[in-house]
Amino acid sequence: MPAQPSRKDAAGVPRPGGDPVPRELRADARQNRDRIIQAAREAYAAHGIDVPMATIARRAGVGVATLYRRFPTRASLVSEAFAEQLALCVAVLDEALEDPDPWRGFCSVIEKVSAMQALDRGFTGAFLSRFPDNVDYERERTRAEKGLDRLVRRAKDSGRLRQDFDRSDLTLLLLANSGLGGEPPEVSQAASRRLVAYLLQSFRADNTEPLPRPAPLDLHQVHTSATSRSISKEPSS
Repeated sequence: MPAQPSRKDAAGVPRPGGDPVPRELRADARQNRDRIIQAAREAYAAHGIDVPMATIARRAGVGVATLYRRFPTRASLVSEAFAEQLALCVAVLDEALEDPDPWRGFCSVIEKVSAMQALDRGFTGAFLSRFPDNVDYERERTRAEKGLDRLVRRAKDSGRLRQDFDRSDLTLLLLANSGLGGEPPEVSQAASRRLVAYLLQSFRADNTEPLPRPAPLDLHQVHTSATSRSISKEPSS
C-alpha cells in the first residue's frame, strides 16, 4: 500500500494525514489584519456593508493586495467584522429564552437588537446576509432565527403578546428602525428607544382593536432596503 503523503505543521514537522496546522501570523501581518477589520467595522457602521474593498484598504492604510491576501472575498471580511455582534445577538436571544417571563424576554431582545441596529448601518445587512463559506457564522445566524421563532411562540402562549402578531411585524419594526441609522448616535438611540416603546405597547395582547392584514414581508426585504440606502450614501472608491 503506498504511503500517505505527509503534511507539515507550522514548525515544518511532517504530519501524516489530516489538515495542516495553520501558521501563526507574523506580528506585522497580524497588525495589518487587525487594522483591516477595524477599518471595515467603522466603514460598515457608517455606510453599510457594500463599501468597496478598496475604500476599506485605504482606511486601514494597507494595499488592496494585502487586504485580499487576508480576506479573499467581501463576504469573508463582512462575516469576520460582524462575528462578534452576531455572537452577542445569539447570547441576547439565549438569555431571553431562559427568562421565566416570556414577555420580558421578548421585549428585551427587540430593545437590544434595535439599539444595535440604530448605531450600526451595516448590522442589519450583515445579520441577514448568507455566507455559505463561513460555516460558523451561518450556524450562529440560523440558531438566532430559530431562537426568535421560539421567543414569539413563548410570548403568545403566555397571553402577553397579541395572537394576531405576525412574523412580518418584526420585519416592519426592523425596516422602520433601520431608517434611523444615518443620524448622529445620540439622536438615533433616543429615536429608536421611543419607536420601539411605541411598537411594544401596540404588540401587547390587551390591545384588541383589529389590525389590517399582515404585509407580505420577510427579513430578506430588510436587507434589500438597508443595502439600497447604503449604496446611495456609499463613499467613492
